[in-house]
Amino acid sequence: MKMTLMQHFSELRRRILWTAVVFVLSFVFGWIMSDSVESFLSAPLMNVWENAALLYTEITDGLMIQFSLATLVALIITVPVLLWNVWAYIAPGLHKNEKQFLIPIFVFSPLLFVLGAAFAFYVLFPFVFKFFIEINESASVPTVLLPSIKGYLAFSIGLLKVFGLAFQLPLILVGLNRVGLLSKQTAIKSRRYVIIGVFILAAMLTPPDILSQILLAVPMLLLFEISLMFMRD
Repeated sequence: MKMTLMQHFSELRRRILWTAVVFVLSFVFGWIMSDSVESFLSAPLMNVWENAALLYTEITDGLMIQFSLATLVALIITVPVLLWNVWAYIAPGLHKNEKQFLIPIFVFSPLLFVLGAAFAFYVLFPFVFKFFIEINESASVPTVLLPSIKGYLAFSIGLLKVFGLAFQLPLILVGLNRVGLLSKQTAIKSRRYVIIGVFILAAMLTPPDILSQILLAVPMLLLFEISLMFMRD
């Protein structure tokens, strides 16, 4: 049954309202759980650094970090709800082939983002943080390493976002292939340029050490090869 313009607006308003309610409730939940979230995000550093200590450098740091972490939790919970509402709103007006194209994006994009962030958190972080700590502690003059909690969280959350976005590569390549903008043969012939481009991108997006660059570049190259398997000739 076709909906009138006012019915479309009413449906859109209802879905926006419910998404906003979920965000607010998730923010409250994140505010309550902020200490646990902070401990969880700090664990990779604490596990590789004996006598670890992170500083609050400003009097407002505690409040601002709690607000930032509550917002992060709210976004993590709300984004799937938002994607579902967007899909439920636009799906009735889509053709079958359009649905077949968009469904994998709505399903696999969040999953790939989580996979990329998890790879960074559980694989990259222990190596990178241990490397930085050893570099600082091996200085030729007496040093005291006292990083700020605000700086650490900004750095680690930023890397989680980078890896989450980098892991979207298969969706981008397969999507370009399905709409006819990138053939499988062209992608295969461009492999050498992709390798160079991936390492350049990894160098730009990660800290200035070869280890973290390799740990981003290698999964992206594997994802490129996996993408080729799902491309049409």
